[in-house]
Amino acid sequence: MNAATQTTDDAGKPPLLAQLRSRERLPLLIAAAAIIAALIAAFLWSRAPDYKVLYSNLGDRDGGAIITSLQQMNVPYKFAEGGGAILVPAEQVHETRLRLASQGLPKGGLVGFELMDNQKFGISQFAEQVNYQRALEGELARSAESLSAVQAARVHLAIPKPSVFVREQQKPSASVILTLYPGRVLDDGQVSAITHMVSSSVPELPLKNVTVLDQNGNLLSAPSGNANGLDASQLKYVREVEQAYVRRIEAILNPILGAGNVHAQVTADVDFNSVEQTAESYKPNSGDQAVRSQQSSEASQIGTNPAGGVPGALSNQPPATPTAPITNPNQVATAGAASAVQGPRSDRKDATVNFEVDRTIRHVQQATGAVKRLSAAVVVNFRPGVDAKGKPALVALPQAQLDQVQNLAKEAMGFSGQRGDTLNVVNSPFTVAEDPFANLPWYRQPANIELAKQIGKWALITLVGLYLWFGVVRPALKKHLTAPPPAEPSLAAGAPGGTAGRGDGAARADGQGESGAAAEQSAYERNLQYARQVARQDPKIVATVVKAWVGGDER
Repeated sequence: MNAATQTTDDAGKPPLLAQLRSRERLPLLIAAAAIIAALIAAFLWSRAPDYKVLYSNLGDRDGGAIITSLQQMNVPYKFAEGGGAILVPAEQVHETRLRLASQGLPKGGLVGFELMDNQKFGISQFAEQVNYQRALEGELARSAESLSAVQAARVHLAIPKPSVFVREQQKPSASVILTLYPGRVLDDGQVSAITHMVSSSVPELPLKNVTVLDQNGNLLSAPSGNANGLDASQLKYVREVEQAYVRRIEAILNPILGAGNVHAQVTADVDFNSVEQTAESYKPNSGDQAVRSQQSSEASQIGTNPAGGVPGALSNQPPATPTAPITNPNQVATAGAASAVQGPRSDRKDATVNFEVDRTIRHVQQATGAVKRLSAAVVVNFRPGVDAKGKPALVALPQAQLDQVQNLAKEAMGFSGQRGDTLNVVNSPFTVAEDPFANLPWYRQPANIELAKQIGKWALITLVGLYLWFGVVRPALKKHLTAPPPAEPSLAAGAPGGTAGRGDGAARADGQGESGAAAEQSAYERNLQYARQVARQDPKIVATVVKAWVGGDER
């Protein structure tokens, strides 16, 4: 019977909690042990070294060589999450790096001009050229990797063999493959900087022969522009020019019409052609001219038969027999007059005059980015006024004010009819988009519906929490953590259990209003139940009471 009663009582309450309640020092010992364990763990954690990154993004070959060297140097290490880096104690990072550098670690996948340090004696010119090209590729790749967005880079150079013949000469070319960090991109300016760097590092390498790709195979060095062949910088310049004209127009019209009542758009036709022109023109001859040089000559021949006849032996006769000179002056005069009358005469005059000729040489180089034509459109809002019925409304601007607006816009944009500029000013009321939820009742407003959903969600969470606390957690805590009732004084003092127990039970029964045999029987049952409970919880007290009873009977 006692065993069955004890089994029933054990099923009603866990024996572990009963033992914990009966042994008051056990929870203190458990708490002290937990505190000591926490202090030991904190001490060991404080003594653990702080690890920092030694190297990251290493290849398998370099990583294995570095791990082997760390094991030989007895340097503790560990890997970061995912194996992306090698960690060593913070106070040994710099020393370890220097010691590994003395061993040539990490070697890395790129070699620079240090490849030329250990040239072998008697190396061929071809091998020397290959080593130089490899070194140049490595140095260019290192320079590209210095950018913050570039994780790794590879450079391939195609340098043709030089030739003494002009027709057989070929230009070098280059290809650059970039591996970017996740989530990062290169803008057009950075790509252009990389291409210029490679082009400037290789002799006679044109900028157009440099190709830049990313790890996804996207061509970064492709000219980005529109169908007209404009690149990104030229398109940006056109947008800046257009926005500048828009700001000018709106800035001069806003004080007159009010902020927000003017909208302008400008389209600029910009000429990016670079033209060089050389012209040499001559003016036509005019009346007033300057003489540069003048030359004249005159010749006369008298008394000599001109050469005549058919050329040849027949006309080639010897000269006539000369005659003696005439000494009489009268004869001389007579002979001269006769010869003047009868002899042949030949006269010749030549004149050469050189004038200064007008010459104009003009060399014109037109600047790029000149505006060829502007097209502007300006929309002006109606002004507040009164309609025909006398009600407030928006009315159109008078034509005089529209002409004034047009003239101001022309002056602001630098309107030129010769250039072909156009300007269109339109006066129209601005349409304001109406709120589709403005006429809905408050309980159908999307904002109010969303707020109600949030309030309902948190209210439901609060109700569930209150139910779990008051309905489940709190009753369980009361059931398992309630302190046991104090022991009966008669049992603790060793008095006879039957008399004392019954007397005490009768007293409590009298206090509750019970009388007669029913009250005594009820008190007896309560005392018996309490005695069984005390015997289960602390057998030592029961043994002490029984020993006291036995000792009292012997005396």
